[in-house]
Amino acid sequence: MRIQKLLSFLVLLLVTTNAIAQFPLGLGRKYDQPKDAIVSYERPQEYTISKITVSGVKFLDPNTLISVSGLNINDKISIPGERISTAIRRLMEQGIIEDVSINITKVELDKVELDIHLRERPRLNKFVFKGIRKGEIDAVSEKVKANKGKVITDALIKNIQLTIKRVYIEKGFLNTSVQIKQISDTIRANNAALIVTIDKKSKVKIDDIQLVGVTQMPDYKVLSKLKGTKIKAPLRIFTPSKFIPKKFEEDKEKIVEYYNKKGFRDAQVTSDSVISTNGNNIRLVLNINEGNRFYYRNITWTGNYLRKTKDLETILGIKKGDVYNPEELNKKINGIPQGDVSSAYMDDGYLFFQCEPVEVAVEGDSIDIEMRIREGKQATINRIILNGNTKTSDHVVMRELLTRPGQKFSKTDLIETQQTLSRLGYFDPQKIEPKPIPQADGTVDIEYNVEEKPSDNIELSGGWGGLQGFVGTFGVVFNNFSARNINNFKKWKPLPAGDGQRLALRLQASGRFYQTYSLSFTEPWLGGKKPNSFGISIFHTSSDNRGYQRALERQYGANAALFTGGLGGFNTGFFKNTGGSITYGKRLNWPDRNFSFNASLSYQRYNVDNSFFIPGFQKGVANDLSVAFVLSRYSLDNPQFTRSGSQFTLNATFNPPYSLFRETPVTDKFKWIEGHKWMFDGDWYVPVVGKLVFHAKANMGFLGKYSQNADFSPFGRFILGGAGMGMQNAMNVGADLIGLRGYDEGVVRELSYDEAEKLRTSDGSVTLSRLGGIVYSKYASELRYPVSLNPQATIFVLAFAEAGNSWGSYKDFNPFKLRRTAGIGARIFMPAFGLIGLDFGQGFDPIPGITNRGLKAFTFSIGQQIR
Repeated sequence: MRIQKLLSFLVLLLVTTNAIAQFPLGLGRKYDQPKDAIVSYERPQEYTISKITVSGVKFLDPNTLISVSGLNINDKISIPGERISTAIRRLMEQGIIEDVSINITKVELDKVELDIHLRERPRLNKFVFKGIRKGEIDAVSEKVKANKGKVITDALIKNIQLTIKRVYIEKGFLNTSVQIKQISDTIRANNAALIVTIDKKSKVKIDDIQLVGVTQMPDYKVLSKLKGTKIKAPLRIFTPSKFIPKKFEEDKEKIVEYYNKKGFRDAQVTSDSVISTNGNNIRLVLNINEGNRFYYRNITWTGNYLRKTKDLETILGIKKGDVYNPEELNKKINGIPQGDVSSAYMDDGYLFFQCEPVEVAVEGDSIDIEMRIREGKQATINRIILNGNTKTSDHVVMRELLTRPGQKFSKTDLIETQQTLSRLGYFDPQKIEPKPIPQADGTVDIEYNVEEKPSDNIELSGGWGGLQGFVGTFGVVFNNFSARNINNFKKWKPLPAGDGQRLALRLQASGRFYQTYSLSFTEPWLGGKKPNSFGISIFHTSSDNRGYQRALERQYGANAALFTGGLGGFNTGFFKNTGGSITYGKRLNWPDRNFSFNASLSYQRYNVDNSFFIPGFQKGVANDLSVAFVLSRYSLDNPQFTRSGSQFTLNATFNPPYSLFRETPVTDKFKWIEGHKWMFDGDWYVPVVGKLVFHAKANMGFLGKYSQNADFSPFGRFILGGAGMGMQNAMNVGADLIGLRGYDEGVVRELSYDEAEKLRTSDGSVTLSRLGGIVYSKYASELRYPVSLNPQATIFVLAFAEAGNSWGSYKDFNPFKLRRTAGIGARIFMPAFGLIGLDFGQGFDPIPGITNRGLKAFTFSIGQQIR
């Protein structure tokens, strides 16, 4: 029995040993080995590699794979041995291979041929998203689309999961789960799709924020610095409550910055806790160490040889006992153009100037500061480099630069040049980047990087106007036109551009009933050497009411007369206005470089018959020859969304004083219009906090006459109300339209008792829509906040309060009797259409006797309005 067991054991041992000896090298599938490729794990043999091949791959490079394995031809290796195991491990570590086996394909004496057989991981072909809406799918796909075409590895899947989670965490969905499943692509070989199942769960909101250790400052002040971390509240719209870890970290830094500004230089958020509450929300606890409040004691200056200490102290404007504020200190050293310490040096060429404030003593609550100055040498501008102007000619940009080769470097000139380029309207104001590049010889190159943006406007519309028939409008404004390339058809895109000239054309027509045409051209640099502008414009407007009468007769026959009603001869009249102007402008260097002066000569001819368009002038021919002078100052930093600066304009227009030289028959007193007209427009912008901007403006106008016996001209009066652009047809001519939101178009006019009685109709109402005044005043204030600063669509919202009125005589003029209104609105600037305005206002002073009391809640406007 024992002998039989012993024999059985020996046979089993022999069979097992032989099986081990026949195993191929490597992992994975078994391959038939040559008969002489007998591998014994008990007796490793040394071979020389004579050949290495790679099999099973479709996309990977065989030579690269051999190099990664570490095996080389003519290497001596032991089989089995550590080199084979290491080669397999190195290939697997690349993360792009799913399976590897190394097999012997041939053995001759001590030579061996090896084959590295691999199975590649599939490449990512597409994503399939589940659990979210289509709109969300587009947003998530945008974040992960860059992974398409990559080899699917565990690391890739993990990165995709984290990327998608981050998308939802930034929206406040902290508990989002992302599951990814890989499926083979049945159409494309070695490709796979990832099925991504997203469960974003509920948004995590903040029930409460608790401040611990806050004693020196009011809690609400500290909480207000948490711009992106807000407690949930029913009326919270613009900054909804959601917890985003990244914004929370930024907000903690803002708290510390706030304390630093108030003199607490050692303040810090020592710790914070995020505590889950019922309903999947959280409660935040912030532990704050305020420290002590510090004050300036002594401020000394060293290294200043070119500027007196007393002058630098005046510029710095910090006195002993002021609250210590490092941010304000740095701003007064190097942050306020023309008003900081660095400008005192850099505006005189000292580009390499440096000023380092150093705390040299801290005693109790007082800090001594030493201002260490290195003045350096003056730098001269060597050359100007311009990049990014793909459409605008170089000379158009270069002529606007205040920094020129050979001049001393000036920080103020650099900043004002940036503002000047932004006012051109050809470049994205957010992308204009001036960059000084110091040179080894002490000079400096200045590089201006700009990015073109659309600057042309087009207006194309049409509609059916009832009896008027089809009304069509076509208008185009080329703000960067090139007249010199008008004969070069290769430059037409759609017209030649790049020389900074302005060409505007507008046509509007409704058959013979109403037609208007206008054409204008402006050259901003007449002669090309100086910024002296020259402009010319012509226009013609015709409204033939006889066409309206004929339309009534065609439609109603003998009953057409019923529709003329109280209009008298209106339907048989006509109105024509033809004119043109020549303008010359000049930039001024005094009182500063922001001033400019324009003078223009214009002529208009009015031909009116049975028309109520111009109150006080229903029939006859009137000629308006005038000269106008405009003095203005413009310093806005950005014409689309202005954050700072001002704009002031004084306009004076004069007709010749005909009545002083000859007697004019009463029946022909307006054949040649006379008088003078004065208008003032002022706008002022200042940043409030963050992106919030305060805008204040004032507008006023006056009509005057040379003789007490003459009448005020019926032309050029002020029509107040609405968007300041209503009645966009022939009813616009001969008047200045002034906007006043919250009221209907043209109804804001203070009437004397006699005027009201003359205008009162049989039903007791009063019509003011075209009356106009000889004097007006208007005041407004706005708070503006940008929603988008993209040059393709600049959008901002606003809240406004304004008041204004117009008067028909100076006897009734009362600048304190104004129609008040307030409301909210939005502005959308698109290069193709200009500025579009939407406002909702409430007038507080209804106008008696006017339909709907003269109030109009919604106001729409298009085009840049200055009044």
